[in-house]
Amino acid sequence: MSAAPCIELQRVEAGYDEPVVGPLSFVLGAGEVVALWGPNGSGKTTAMNAIGGSARVFAGTIARRPGLRVSHQQQNPLSLRDIPLSGGELLALTGGNAQALPDSLQPLLERRLSELSGGQLQLLQVWACLTAPVDVALLDEPTNNVDAAGVALLERVIAQERHRRAILLVSHDRRFVEALGARIVEVGES
Repeated sequence: MSAAPCIELQRVEAGYDEPVVGPLSFVLGAGEVVALWGPNGSGKTTAMNAIGGSARVFAGTIARRPGLRVSHQQQNPLSLRDIPLSGGELLALTGGNAQALPDSLQPLLERRLSELSGGQLQLLQVWACLTAPVDVALLDEPTNNVDAAGVALLERVIAQERHRRAILLVSHDRRFVEALGARIVEVGES
């Protein structure tokens, strides 16, 4: 018998003041990579936020396996201008694996987050989310602001980490999604 799913959505309608996505149903199992796919404005990020707990569920259910630990890399993170954290401190706070950080990203450990480029910050945040001690990593547009070398790095890290946790992601980069071998869930399709 297979293990219980990490997360199961059944006819979920979610939003903020009113529903903007749904009904949406799918299951995310351990070790699986699932990509939410659909046009801009179809509610992919809202569905991710509903799973993460920052959007309201108006109808349907989101079932989580008991004790499930989740990390969430959001598409529009908070401004870091006034937060005096270094890259190393971010990984320490999230439980991310600083020792396994690739050589190309090691210099980011000593720098303040507010000093990093958009791509550097994105890579560090995705790394923190993927290598934290969690069962599910939610990644919303993980390749935003990331150059080709960074995207290749993300593909390698996700390939390594997918056996340790389930990964749910939103991406507009079809090549990236296909390279991951992700199962695609259409959002906003009637």
